Amino acid sequence: MAEQAVKDPQQKRSWDRPEGASFQQWMDARVARHSTRKYDWDALKFQADYDPKYRRAQMRYVGTGGTGVKSDINVVPAGHFTFSTMLIPAGHIGPMHIHTDVEEIFFVMRGKMKVILEKDGERWEATLGERDLISVPPGVYREEHNIGEEDALMCVMLGAAVPITPTYPPDSPLAKIKRASTPSEATALSEGE
Repeated sequence: MAEQAVKDPQQKRSWDRPEGASFQQWMDARVARHSTRKYDWDALKFQADYDPKYRRAQMRYVGTGGTGVKSDINVVPAGHFTFSTMLIPAGHIGPMHIHTDVEEIFFVMRGKMKVILEKDGERWEATLGERDLISVPPGVYREEHNIGEEDALMCVMLGAAVPITPTYPPDSPLAKIKRASTPSEATALSEGE
């Protein structure tokens, strides 16, 4: 497996020093400060448009995550994983979905989350509080509910630089909704075009 990562030593990696960059410029480009981030309430807007209980926001740090956002020039380039935070308002839900290609980690920084996992007809639930973590293997459906009285904040990591966009259970109404790829496509979808 390690040999695959070093298959082509000439291939540029996300952490390689850009040509012509000073050490300071290189390291400055690898810092993602909270003050330069903003919550992206549109990354999963198509879900909230279907049902407001799915409204939540992503703040990206490394790569663009699994939300389907194609690019974000304000992130540290991803090499082997993505890292973001997710703000989930009280009573809101991250709907049941599956990542077939990557492990997903949820680390609760603030709040109280109920996590529901399903695979092959089996179901498992747990409540996670501050500083609790769950690692969800690829191929397992997952759903997260903010069961607390305040907004919850979670760190979310996915085990690939560009994970495959997740899908929903076939019986989920979200499985039938077209996901926008660009802001103009999102506008067209919300206007019913």
